Parts: sequence; C-alpha cells; structure tokens
Amino acid sequence: MKQPHSVGVAFSIPFSLFFFIITLAAAAADISPGSTLKASNPNHTWTSPNTTFSLSFISDDGAAFFAAITYNGIPVWIAGASDPGGGASDSSASLQFLSDGNLRLVNGSSSSAVVWQSNTAGHGVSSAALHDSGNFVLRNATVSVWSTFDNPTDTILPSQNFTVNEVLRSGLYSFSLLSFGNLTLKWNNAILYWNLGLNSSFHSNLTSPNLVLQSIGALSLHDQSLSSPVAMVYSSDYAEGSDIIRFLKLENDGNLRIYSSVKGTRTSIVRWVAVKDQCQVFGYCGNMGICSYNDSKPICICPSMNFDPIDPKDSRKGCKRKMNIEDCPKNVTMLQLNHTEFLTYPPDIPSQIFFMSTSTSRLNCITSSPCIAATSLSDGTGRIYMKFPGFVSGYRSPTLPSTSFLKVCGPIILSPSVSSPRRSDWRLHARIVLVVVIGTAVGFILLEAGLWLWCRRRSSSPKFGGFPDQYAFVEYESSAPVQFSYKELQCATKGFKEKLGKGGGGLGAVYKGVIANGTVVAVKLLEGIEQGERQFKMEVATISSTHHLNLVRLIGFCSTGRHRLLVYEFMKGRSLDMFLFSSEEKSGKLLSWDCRFNIARGTARGIKYLHEECRDCIVHCDIKPENILLDENFNAKVSDFGLARLINPRNHRYRTLTSFRGNIGYLAPEWAANLPITSKADVYSYGIVLLEIVSGRRNFEFSWAYEEFERGNVMEIADARLVDDHKADMEQVMRAIQVSFWCIQGEPSKRPTMGRVVQMLEGIVEIEKPPAPKAVEEMSAIGTIVNGRNVERASSSLLRSEHKWSSDC
Repeated sequence: MKQPHSVGVAFSIPFSLFFFIITLAAAAADISPGSTLKASNPNHTWTSPNTTFSLSFISDDGAAFFAAITYNGIPVWIAGASDPGGGASDSSASLQFLSDGNLRLVNGSSSSAVVWQSNTAGHGVSSAALHDSGNFVLRNATVSVWSTFDNPTDTILPSQNFTVNEVLRSGLYSFSLLSFGNLTLKWNNAILYWNLGLNSSFHSNLTSPNLVLQSIGALSLHDQSLSSPVAMVYSSDYAEGSDIIRFLKLENDGNLRIYSSVKGTRTSIVRWVAVKDQCQVFGYCGNMGICSYNDSKPICICPSMNFDPIDPKDSRKGCKRKMNIEDCPKNVTMLQLNHTEFLTYPPDIPSQIFFMSTSTSRLNCITSSPCIAATSLSDGTGRIYMKFPGFVSGYRSPTLPSTSFLKVCGPIILSPSVSSPRRSDWRLHARIVLVVVIGTAVGFILLEAGLWLWCRRRSSSPKFGGFPDQYAFVEYESSAPVQFSYKELQCATKGFKEKLGKGGGGLGAVYKGVIANGTVVAVKLLEGIEQGERQFKMEVATISSTHHLNLVRLIGFCSTGRHRLLVYEFMKGRSLDMFLFSSEEKSGKLLSWDCRFNIARGTARGIKYLHEECRDCIVHCDIKPENILLDENFNAKVSDFGLARLINPRNHRYRTLTSFRGNIGYLAPEWAANLPITSKADVYSYGIVLLEIVSGRRNFEFSWAYEEFERGNVMEIADARLVDDHKADMEQVMRAIQVSFWCIQGEPSKRPTMGRVVQMLEGIVEIEKPPAPKAVEEMSAIGTIVNGRNVERASSSLLRSEHKWSSDC
C-alpha cells in the first residue's frame, strides 16, 4: 500500500541515507588492477561479501588446475571452460587482473602462454568485484564492462539472465535458447537431440526472450510480449527450503540438470534432468559406441570383437574397427544388432530415410559403398535409416524393437576366441551340450504349453484371442513409450504377484515389477477395453507425450492379443489416501501441514497442466486421493490421467460413476445430471480432495464446514492434531479452505480454472469470499438412476467418518 505523502517526506532523507549505507555494505569488495591469484596458493581467494561465492584455483587430480568461481566448493564458472582446452592450466598458472583492465589466465609468467583472457584491455576497466549473486564483474567506474553472467560457461545461477546470444558448453555439447523460446541441446553444434518448446496454447511472437532460473527452482522464460513469465520446467524440490541454492548445469555427459545444494554443505542433488534416458543423448558413447544399461547405470560397449575401444581407460571415447572397410578384400559382411538403434536426430538428410523391408535394407547397405550402417525401426512404417561415413551413435535395450546392421570385415567375432579343445575332450563336451540343449528345449515346450493353457482359461473375450501384432507403435520423438510383450510383463511382475492397488472403475489392479534395465515399475492391468489395437496405441501415444513434474510418467504399454496393460514409473510413497485416512500403525506417517500444502499445490499444478498446457485438454474424470501418488520426498504426482479416453464413450459416464462407489462425494453434480462434462468437473473433485487434505477426513461434510467458516471457526475444519501442535500455517489453511469452497460450487461456471486455483493457492491473486457451495443439496435432488443403472448415494455416516492419524512427514 502506498504511504501517505507526509510520511514519505518526513523520512525521505534518513531513509535515503540508510539505503546508501546498506548498498555500500552489500556491495562486493573491489579488487584492484594488479591483483593476482596463483595455482600454487589455492587458499588465496577473491570472495563475495557474504562469503557465499569465491574465485580461486581448484584441481580435481593435482595435474590440471582451473580458475573457478565456486559455491560450497562446487564450480559454477570456469575461466576458459568453453575453449577447446577447457581452461586447464598447470601448477605454475596465475589469474592476473592487469593494469590495462584485462583479466587473463596464464601458465607461468609468460604472456605467450595465455590460456584464457577477457579481452577487456583498453576499455577503461578500473576495478573488479565478485557479487553475492556469484557474478564476477569488471567495471569502468560503476558501469559493467564484462561479467561472468554475460559470459557463462556451463552453469546458470539464480537471477542470471540467459539470452539467445549466449551458450552453455561442455565438451562437444551445447545448450542454447532460440529466438522463438525453445530450449535446445546439441551435439557438435549440429545434432539437435533435445528440444523443449512452449505449449501449443501460446501464440505470441517473442521479441527478446531470456531465461531465468528462479531461486525457488522454476526455469522461466521472460519476454516483453509475455504478460507474465512462462515456467518451462520445475525442480522436484520447487519452492522448498530457504537455505538452498539451485543451479542449472550442462554436464560433460550431454545432459542438462537442475541441482540443489544446501548452504554449508559441499554436496548437490539432481532435482531435474532434461533427457530422462541417458542413452538417448547423441554421442554419449562416442563414435561406433553402443550405450546400454548395467542395472540402472549407462555403460558403453563396442558392437562386437571386430572393434577395439579407442581408449581402454575411457569407454565413452568410442570404438574403432580392427580393419577398415576399404582394406577388407571381398569379405565385407553385415553385423546384426538386435534391440539396437543408431540414433537419428535433426537435421535428417532426406536421402538417409528409406521405406523398405529389413532384409532389403541389409542388402542395400552391404552393396552400397557409402553406407556403413542401417537401422530398421520395426514400427510398421517400413522406415529404414541409412548411415553414411561420419558419426554413429548407438543405443541397445531389450525393450527396443529396432534391428540395426553394421558393416564390418568378416568373419564376425561375437566373443573372444578360445583355444581349441583337445580331441579327447571333444566328445564329452558334445554329449554335455546335447543333453543340455534337449533338456532346455523340452522344458521350454512344457512351459509354453502351460502358459498357453493358462491364458486360454483366463480368456473372457475370445474375439481378442490371437489378435495379430501387425501394428507396432510409432515413436513419439525421444519420449516414445516402450512396447512390452505380455510375457515380459509377466516376468517383470513375477506372475503379477505383488499387488499395489485394486484399481478403480473396472480398469484393473496394479502390480509392482522390475523391467529388464532394472527399473522398478507399476504395471496396470486394463480390463474391458473394447478399442482396437491401433486406436489403443494412439491413445497411449497421447498419454505418453504428456510430461510434467506432478504427473506420473507412462513408461510403456502392452497390447498383445486380448491383453492391455500400462507400465508406469513406480512411486515409493504410495497414494495420498494411505496417509490421510489410514491408521497410524498402518501408514506410519502423519502428514505435516507443510507437506500437505505442497501436495495440494503439486496436485493443482499437475491438473492445470492437463487442462491448459497439453496439446489437447485432458479431463481426468477421476480425481481422488487414491489417484494422487507420492514419491519418496512426498512430492505429489497425479496418476491415471487419460484413461477416460480408453473407455468406450457409450459407457464412460456409467464407468466413472461406478468407480466412485462408496466415494461418490468426489463427483461433480453434472455427472449424475447427465450434463456435458468439462474440465470444471475435475476442479470440483479437486476441491473435495483439497478439503480432505485440510481436514484429514474422508468425504468431509462441506455444508457444515462452510457454516464453521462463516462463524470464523477455521480451526474446527482443520486437522485437529496439526492445530493442537501449532504445526499449521493458519493463513495457508484459510487460503486452502476458501479455494476448496470456490472449487465445489454447484454451477460449473462459478468454479475457477485450475490455473486460477494454482494462483490462489500460491497467494499470487487475492481470494474473494466464496459463496456457500450447494453441491450437496443438488446431488441429493438428483435421482440415483443413470442410464438405467443404480448408483449408490454417499452415506451421511461416511461424510463425517473418523480416522486415525499417522507420524510426521
């Protein structure tokens, strides 16, 4: 609020003097020309006023030294890091701030051994300073001539503006912001392997975009044409903690990550990563190298024994042929690599893409001298990628349907050669091998027969039996879901042994599993899906292309015969209802208010993304605590979104209603009234969940709650144990209650959008007093017959059900 004029006059001079004193105190201490830092004295540093950042020499192995700005010992800027030598110097190096205003890094004292320099000589630079923000500035009086923020290397710090003219570099990899707002990762300034753009609802032309990492963990795009900054990504610890610094870093493995580091520690934790599958980073394993996984870690191998690693000590440097193709006298052959693809990213050369059979592509490549490799995507399109001399980056996974071929000099050597056995041992070895082979074959036949009989007995829909697998899934860029066979998921779940949940709406149970690369997953069985395979895979494509911090990620699917399954990331924290409504002995956790409020915000952000930021609006239709999953850090992720698309439209409304049997209180009135269902139905369900998060009670009686709110008895609505222990921020509690009342308005038009809900929860906009919600009365007035079928009403005894509490989050 603007102060009265008289107050401003009375305090204008003292306040100005006070502000001047504070500014001087906060200003970075000046560094005078002629100052020098030496690698031989790493304890000599130039430090920011609050000692958060320091500029000094660091060394990781004692052989190479780097002049770096560090936070908690973590380098965030390195002199010359973007140059070919990476800024490496020797033990005689020094960082010199010369009298002519130039800052340079030299080996020894010779000017001819310059490693890096700022090139600011003759620009009137009179002083330098390291600010509390981590920005090192060379100044001409008070004007900045050069700064590390304007010349980044591989890291962006909070409050640092990253523009389209700047680039982060790490080895052959680079990160840049394009003029139309896209974020990109490139290999060798050419291959674009990651691209993140604005959502399709954005239509403005940007004028001078810049990227800012907010201190709370959001990477936001700013531009004059934008009414407000656009958050491109969020860190997993978004808005948590007050003593955390976050930074965006391009690593030498080609991946872009947001890190969090608690002040006073020397460690950092990854909170967001651009490329989820490290093997999808182009060139990660070097030329001719194949990226695969050992447990959950990426490893680099050579295609076969026809190749040698370029550097046995560093497998990421790639592989080389033992014999070049041109030196191979009429003995060229094709090495077949199953479940392998050679990565192809823009810019694609048209002549590299062909449409033919796999066998034809193999023949074409071996007879064409320029071709050195080929990949058949096996996705039903007939697309074949031919590789010509240059750089070949490979990826192998048991879940990849692709088959690749690599031209080599024969013979193909798949394993190291062994010495020939003595003739006296040969017959014994042959008999052993014969017995093992026959025994294995018989066992395999019996196992297959047993599985076939079991599947036949379980088949409840013969029309799906033996449906031909003629349509494989077309990849959606780098986020394509993996297509599993039913047998693979049977194996991953140990025969669907460990049930995680019973599922809702007849969509089937969820089981815990471990797929081939060691990733723990949740496998959801879908029952009664009547769509054809092509339509099913199209809907799966839509779901899999939806990515957000607060949405459970779809990893893959199965569409084998009558079987329809979805494979999701596994959430260690279980579902929200287990913590809100289970007994303390069962759940072991009482969610603190801070934890609950973060869950409420995270859930709102996830639903907002579905409604407002996807290519097409996705109405969830089943928002309830059971579908809000928590990770190990109690971050909320909305699950089961998009499943409404998989249900036959003619019985979708009834399925949704019956999925709430016993919990019908989450349904918006328009469901039972047979009115059109829009995103506002999700807003209503979210309002009920939000009130349950505040109160800790299932199907809370909100007509009573509103009466208490009118009387000012907010503590009666909130979870008693949180209030009694003074663990709840009552201003936030009041805000959440008001938001919930707005969400559960009977008329959809009166409910806010989820974008507005997020703003209200975060305190960005003021919340007007909500009118009394009348959804309970409206639900009671609506008949219980929908499409000729009975739907249970919510029992009034359930509306005020008691529950036992769990320990602190």
